[in-house]
Amino acid sequence: MANADIRENLMVALDTLRAHKVRSALTVLGIVIGVTSVISVASIITGLNGFIAKRVEKMGSRTYMVSRFNFAAGFGRMPENIRRRKYIQPSDADYIRTAAPLIDVITPFTGRPITPGDMTGNQANVIQYGAERVERIILRACEPEFARAMAMFDVANGRFISRFDLEHSRDVVVIGDAIAASLFPGVDPLGKWVRLNGRQMEVIGVFEKDEGMFGGPGVDQIAVLPLTTFIKHYPETREFLLAFTVPTDVDPSLASNQVIEAMRRLRRVPYTAENDFELFSPDFLSSLWNQLTGALVVLTGAISSIGLLIGGVGVMNIMLISVTERTAEIGIRKAIGARRRDIRIQFLLEAMLLSFTGGALGILFGGVIAFAVRTLVPSVPATLSLFWITLGVAISMGVGLFFGYYPASRAANLDPVVCLRYE
Repeated sequence: MANADIRENLMVALDTLRAHKVRSALTVLGIVIGVTSVISVASIITGLNGFIAKRVEKMGSRTYMVSRFNFAAGFGRMPENIRRRKYIQPSDADYIRTAAPLIDVITPFTGRPITPGDMTGNQANVIQYGAERVERIILRACEPEFARAMAMFDVANGRFISRFDLEHSRDVVVIGDAIAASLFPGVDPLGKWVRLNGRQMEVIGVFEKDEGMFGGPGVDQIAVLPLTTFIKHYPETREFLLAFTVPTDVDPSLASNQVIEAMRRLRRVPYTAENDFELFSPDFLSSLWNQLTGALVVLTGAISSIGLLIGGVGVMNIMLISVTERTAEIGIRKAIGARRRDIRIQFLLEAMLLSFTGGALGILFGGVIAFAVRTLVPSVPATLSLFWITLGVAISMGVGLFFGYYPASRAANLDPVVCLRYE
């Protein structure tokens, strides 16, 4: 078919849509809903996937952690065999440092949660300076190497914990940006003495701004003490974790296996028994996120499929009505030389134009929703990508082609004599 014929058929299709505006709008509504749901949810998930990837990179793309518990497994009471596991000790890092030469840095760390009252009977962590007070902060304790293992703990002002602080159990603290802003508005916090859970601590540094994920706590809400200072003030602490890094020129699986074997020997785990500890790779956050979004993707797919099916049936129905209304026109076109292929293409183009209009509106509305989410909730960085725009167009055109083929074929197969006698 020549370009002129295609252009003419498109103009005829546009005239038909303009002649039945309300009917056409109702027809494409299902396609609009389906494409909008796909584009909006895909934009949100795409943006969050990039955000999670950056977060993993910021945490340390080659940083692993060893814990007694699987803290990514969910909530609820843990099985008895897991709760009875031996505690990890800070001295375990010294043994692994020798037994696993492929790793770069290994360091113990621990902490006190925001609301430890449920487990320890203690009050929530509170930090004060003069009349200013910040409650429910996260308290962490570590060694100087922790900053090398966890890239997200970058100091913007002052310094991190030193070996001298650790060896002398000095009462010093590095605080998050939000804590510093609340306690010291317009004042340099370095060198100031604060009360942390009732104990005097000197502020030696402030971390770079890090608000956390999805409104949750980040480095902004964290205060870090030397590990020895923390143990001195909180001797009841028994839960420790280990963080280690793998050099860029070393296979992470080989280094991880060395650590696992060292931990099994250290904890005297029988050869046939499972590990009585957990090792977390840098992508555990991504894996957890993929599990969480899996159900959302399935739900969105179901909703969009229903919308597209309804839209497709609407397109087929409106095209069948159009064929009936334009029977005489089809007869005239065939009488003056139009072939079956020409009639079929004409109605297919009309169906595809109808569904393309719905797809374009769906992409527009999906983009507006993504922009609104990104603007109103900055922690959810929805991103409209070219891939999903292309997919939205392809889906809408595919619906028009699939559901418009039967009416187009029916129109192409009509007998011209019968068509001319149709009233």
